[in-house]
Order: sequence, then C-alpha cells, then structure tokens
Amino acid sequence: MTYETLIPVIRRLALEAGDKIMEIYNSNDFEVKAKSDESPVTAADEAADALISAGLRAAFPEILLVTEEQADSHTERGDTFLIVDPLDGTKEFIHRRGDFTVNIALVENGTPTRGVVYAPAKGRMFYTLADGQSVEETGALDKTDVGPVAPISVSGPDNGALMVVASKSHRDQATDDYINKYKVKDSKSAGSSLKFCLVATGEADLYPRVGRTMEWDTAAGHAVLQGAGGRVVRFDDHTPLTYGKQGYANPFFIAYAPGVELKEA
Repeated sequence: MTYETLIPVIRRLALEAGDKIMEIYNSNDFEVKAKSDESPVTAADEAADALISAGLRAAFPEILLVTEEQADSHTERGDTFLIVDPLDGTKEFIHRRGDFTVNIALVENGTPTRGVVYAPAKGRMFYTLADGQSVEETGALDKTDVGPVAPISVSGPDNGALMVVASKSHRDQATDDYINKYKVKDSKSAGSSLKFCLVATGEADLYPRVGRTMEWDTAAGHAVLQGAGGRVVRFDDHTPLTYGKQGYANPFFIAYAPGVELKEA
C-alpha cells in the first residue's frame, strides 16, 4: 500500500458509505438499538461499516483493520492499521441534526497520518492528500471524478481572542470551566469529528474534549487537522495524543491551532 493508492480508495468508500447513510436518514423510520456499552447504533452504522470494511479488506488485505462496529472482535494489534468510524455522531443522526460523519484513517507508529472525514448531510468532505496536505473538496463529490480541492490551514487567534468549538451532545460544566480559562471571541457547538475540521479550516481555534472518546472517533479528524498545521495533545500533560492503545480508548484531549497558548488543565 502507498499513500497514492490509499487516498482514492478511502475517499470513494466514504462517499459510498455516505450515500447508504443518507438513504436510511431520509427514510421514514429506522430502528435504534443499544450496544453493550449502552451507546446507540442504527442500521446506518451497520450498513456503512459493512461497506467500508469490505472495501478496505479487498483493497488492502495486508493492513490491520479496526472499526467501531467490530470493536469487540479486535484482538490483533499492530503499529500500522486502518481505523474506521462508519457513522460518527450517531446521536446527531438519530435526532436528524446533520452533524455526523464518515471517518476513515491510517495510523502509523501511533499517529494518524492520512484520513478522510465526510459529512454527507452537510455536503462537506475533508481529507489528506498523498503528500499529507489536507484539503476540502467541493463540487459534486463524484465517486470517480475528483472535484475542485482547496488546501486548508489553521488560523491564529484574532487579537488573542479565540473561536472555540465544543461537542453538541457531550458539552458539560468541566468543558465550560476549561473554556473559561481563555479569552473567547465566540463559541459554537458541532457534532462528530467535524470539530477537528472546523479547527483545520480556521473556522475555530480550539476544541477541548473533556469526556470519553475512542480512537475511531478521532483518528480521521486528527489526521486532517495535522495536515492543516494543527495539533492534538493530551489534556493532562499536553503531550501528543497517540493511537493503538489497549482498548482503543482516548484520554481527554485538546485540538488546537499552534498560535493558541494552552492553559493548564
């Protein structure tokens, strides 16, 4: 596998999964079930997972694959792996708020190096090119013909005042207490890995997450942000957030533009 062969495949699979998700999203009704950890799952999660998993295993059979919907069966571990959240933001999907994404990423030596984040209800797609630069693709988002792409880049704080983005479904007092340590120009809420992408495009400067996430929730957004010049660090000691951890659970973290002077937790 090379980056040149990887990127077209994950881009196409994200778009195909997005079509399947929107087909179910736009139907009159869909069942919501609870997984073993009490988190919700729908037919859209399962259908997107099956589609992406089959595509990645066919294209890259030599690469370890980790997906949210098959997490209970993941016993093999490695330094290099593909990691997938087929429908990140299931709660946003269930409540028809649109802030959900398809996430596919490649992790190498503990770091997400390439990835795609597609928000089908919003028609926004972000991904890393083979050279690592992150772009947003606009236009028809055709599965075979790549449309116009524009490089994206983080911005710096405006006169020291930050635009902050936080979780739409999981914002709590601990998050607000941390945000209040900064001079804030404005704040917004967003679901799923779109929060990483808003920092990557300069639409936000800081995204603190004081709450539970898994590596498949964050890897693709992390890769996109990194390719746009941003950083993701642990909340407690500001060291880089790493991947391939036992159980694939993340510590609290902060995603930010490098011009932001981080405050202590």
